[in-house]
Amino acid sequence: MEECESREKILIRTSWISIIGNAILSVSKVSVGVFAGSLAVLGDGIDSTTDVIISIVMLFTARIMSRPPNSKFVYGYDKAESVATKVLSLVIFYAGVQMLISTIGSLFSPHEKVLPGIIAIYVTVISIVGKIGLAFYQYKQGQKINSSMLKANAVNMRNDVVISGGVLLGLIFTFVLDLPILDSVAGLIISLFIIRSSIAIFIDSNVELMDGVKDVSVYQKIFEAVDKVPEACNPHRVRSRQIGNMYMIALDIEADGNLTLNEAHEVAEAVENSIKKTVENVYDIVVHIEPKGKHHTEEKFGIDRSHF
Repeated sequence: MEECESREKILIRTSWISIIGNAILSVSKVSVGVFAGSLAVLGDGIDSTTDVIISIVMLFTARIMSRPPNSKFVYGYDKAESVATKVLSLVIFYAGVQMLISTIGSLFSPHEKVLPGIIAIYVTVISIVGKIGLAFYQYKQGQKINSSMLKANAVNMRNDVVISGGVLLGLIFTFVLDLPILDSVAGLIISLFIIRSSIAIFIDSNVELMDGVKDVSVYQKIFEAVDKVPEACNPHRVRSRQIGNMYMIALDIEADGNLTLNEAHEVAEAVENSIKKTVENVYDIVVHIEPKGKHHTEEKFGIDRSHF
């Protein structure tokens, strides 16, 4: 329970820091983008506004995840994090598409383009420094509690650094070459980068929602853990899925068919303990024991050693 409470507190604290930091940056960039007449800076500001929305979603999700299991959700609410990550990817995608539409419209606009104000460069530099700090903090906290949501947001903020860097480069070339159209070109490239990032996050979030694991080496660790129990052999029909940052593991093993019920229970318990020592963040383990040498029909789910 203490671990869950600590995880919730980290999620909430990180979300609030993200909300405040991105709110300051977004207001600054949108205001300067409009005042200085820079479409790239304005687009960067809109992207930061989506970061505020993302952080609010994270804050709301942290509250949901803290709820205890009940008769309807017996595994708890930790998968709300994966759902939130999926929502974040859609928000990022929407922001990218909106910016793409705006920049294409600007590129083909018949109106004469003018150079943006020099203040656009200053606010972009400040934005880069601020985003680097926020991205580093988000990723560090995401690694600390193994949160896909925080890591996804850290990747999004890392992309923001690249985006702001592209805006800065575009502004510099705009002023040096006296070509206002470069500001729109920079905005176009940035929008494509945002869309690509959102698709990557969307695909990555599918793994947990489809009861998969991102790191398949967990199966090798399970096999190694079973090998440490002399009375257990032939681990098969091994299944693992993620619930938040935790693993739910189920497997079949073989043991001497002459064991008493108490002895078989001790073997299963030894296998559970061995797996918990080998695999980090285990939510629960279900071990099914079969008599050694029993013929197995083809099984639809799970894997065995032949898969590696």
